[in-house]
Amino acid sequence: MPFVSRSDGAITGLYEQRQDGLAEEFLSDDDSAVLAFLAAGPAVSAVSARQFRLMLRRAGLLDQVKAWVAQQDGETQDAFEYSGTFVKDSPMMTAGFVAMGFTPQQIDGFFSAAASL
Repeated sequence: MPFVSRSDGAITGLYEQRQDGLAEEFLSDDDSAVLAFLAAGPAVSAVSARQFRLMLRRAGLLDQVKAWVAQQDGETQDAFEYSGTFVKDSPMMTAGFVAMGFTPQQIDGFFSAAASL
């Protein structure tokens, strides 16, 4: 039976023992929230450039993103062109996803789908 940590109500971690100030809530192993957390698997925080670009193409966003990148500074353009890895929480990614109107859930979904390619 785990102790859980939460952020904005969502479980962010499971612990065998109580963690003062972090994980003080005790739930049973068969609690639906615990089972959902375990089923979700690890969050994807980065994908390869190949995965990222293929996902952009499959989502019909490649041309739109290229147009946005072309309007950015040289460092952003170089990062898009030459990065081997795209990190979800990097400043460039954050700015790009905001410009595309993505919600945090859509960003997570995009990276999860890209990781499967």
